[in-house]
Amino acid sequence: MLIERELYSRIRPFLDSPEAIVVTGMRRVGKTTLLLHILRNLKSQNKIFLDLENPLNQRYLEDPNYERILDTFKFLGLDTRKRGYVFLDEIQFVKSVPSAVKYLTDHYEIKFILSGSSSFYIKNLFSESLSGRKYIFDLYPFSFGEFLSARKPALNTKNLEGRVTPAIFEELDRHYHEYLLYGGFPGVVLKDSVEEKKMMLQDIFSSYFQLEVKQLGDFRKTNVIRDLMLLLMERVGSRLDIQKLSKEIGVSRETVYNYLAFLENTYFITLIRPFSRSRDSEIRSMPKVYVCDTGLVNQFARIGEGALFENAVFSALRANGEVNYYQKKSGVEIDFILNKRHAYEVKLKPYDQDLTRLSRLAEELKLQDYTIVSRKYTELPHTTYGFILSNK
Repeated sequence: MLIERELYSRIRPFLDSPEAIVVTGMRRVGKTTLLLHILRNLKSQNKIFLDLENPLNQRYLEDPNYERILDTFKFLGLDTRKRGYVFLDEIQFVKSVPSAVKYLTDHYEIKFILSGSSSFYIKNLFSESLSGRKYIFDLYPFSFGEFLSARKPALNTKNLEGRVTPAIFEELDRHYHEYLLYGGFPGVVLKDSVEEKKMMLQDIFSSYFQLEVKQLGDFRKTNVIRDLMLLLMERVGSRLDIQKLSKEIGVSRETVYNYLAFLENTYFITLIRPFSRSRDSEIRSMPKVYVCDTGLVNQFARIGEGALFENAVFSALRANGEVNYYQKKSGVEIDFILNKRHAYEVKLKPYDQDLTRLSRLAEELKLQDYTIVSRKYTELPHTTYGFILSNK
């Protein structure tokens, strides 16, 4: 079953530009499916697709003579005398790809559409080799809107206008409950039974650990980074005390920072900084941690519904720009501030005093607007729900 990804609408305007398009993200989020969708929807027939996980295809791109790579493209059916499209899937398997892409982009009318599983590798290498010649797009697990598109029959919340009635809330909430528990990895969403979903989540975690942590990371103590991953899932939505983490897992603070950078750059976690008008202040302060998918968190950690819901709200916001949090020394806080303008407070069941406090804080910080994201049905103004936020 093909679900058109929301990211496709963002990529489509760049298909006519000369720059390469790079789709990156965690394993199993649907990068190959997205590339094939772009391929099928291109009106041009002058296009080829190569899966670089296949060792035979890897040989095509490993040739140090880039003109011979061009000859290979011709052999595979690409007419290099006019605009052509080359799709390369799983580019992390061939380290010379960025250099080859740069040369062929500069000398021929070839548009490259690429995918790779690890930004830890891709972004570092591409920043040097393809500076000014690429657009990078991050693909995440299904949003709730994409999740609903996979339902039979498909549902959506895009036509909702005005107030959500109790009947509408009840209908959508039962789907949202499933989304919170098992997340948005396409392979999990498309499984029918709970047991199949759980087994798929186990396999996704195992695949990430074996292929990213062990092979790509090349860490000496993989058991330590595994323990850190489990600790981080238990602390979703919490501020990270690096000194305390280093004592708990028995490594230096520098090593903890290195592990966190790796986990973030391979999409397993995201760290968000406190809201400040000063970038230096944000960098020095304690970050909060969120995990790539609520299904993984629910499968491997014991956390409350509130923390799981907060992680889902963060996932809905991250596609819309920069996300920060705000906390006073007294402990009073705003869960999320989007693009330094919009305040979001996450509540299982909001009350009048929550709205009053949020309004006051937003005014103090000179924010443009404020919204409470509620898990339960509410009549309060300035509120929305996770299942609506995921479709904006």
